[in-house]
Amino acid sequence: MKLILEDGGWIDSERFFDLSVPLVDGEGNLRAWYVDPPVFEPVRANGFIGSVAEGGAVNFRNIFFNPHGHGTHTECLGHITLQVYSVNKAVRSYMCRAVVISVHPIQVKSSLDGKMDAVITPEMIEIALAGKETEALIIRTLPNDENKRTRNYSSQNPAYLHPDCIHVINASGVRHLMIDTPSVDREEDGGALIFHHAFWRISEGGDFERTITELIYVPNEVQDGSYLLELQLAAFDNDASPSRPVIYPIYT
Repeated sequence: MKLILEDGGWIDSERFFDLSVPLVDGEGNLRAWYVDPPVFEPVRANGFIGSVAEGGAVNFRNIFFNPHGHGTHTECLGHITLQVYSVNKAVRSYMCRAVVISVHPIQVKSSLDGKMDAVITPEMIEIALAGKETEALIIRTLPNDENKRTRNYSSQNPAYLHPDCIHVINASGVRHLMIDTPSVDREEDGGALIFHHAFWRISEGGDFERTITELIYVPNEVQDGSYLLELQLAAFDNDASPSRPVIYPIYT
């Protein structure tokens, strides 16, 4: 279906790219933050078996997982505040303009422990945006291997955003930030979470309508540029929810 956008251009509702990584049972699932793999298991109680393969009438499974550690998820400032605010109440509009950019993090020696970090710099984002303003910014790190879908990021010190990136992001009008790493901050930073705090303006009372989406995967066939984003969230009353960001190419 052809849908004409109010501010110019149009999209084909049947042509889109899904940026989410699905949750799967067991060791093959994407992981971060030292969590064990997700577990999908049939309910067994009072003679009931929630598995057709085991003789039950229906498949009826419990799923044990962590939104932050097991795949694509969207979080709000409740992730780092004393009160656990719900991301389900933070998102007011599920569709907006987005820009996809690709960046190649540089190696920088950390002042915390002397390790070499893969860092995304403000200059990278500024050059990639080229002056564009956008409500959503989608960051693809390079190289962009398929194993991002199944990787165990724990203790791997993945790429993250330099704290000064916040100035470029603020100047570009970004409300929804998306990245294909486990966090916008360093894996081990002593709990500082500098970028999280800056993005959500915690010192100024907090911005309740900004979101961060982590552990996305942007397929290689997706070109850098402008898209329409549809941010689909599971209705979890929690600081973070499994999510499914879908982007539509914009035609003129």
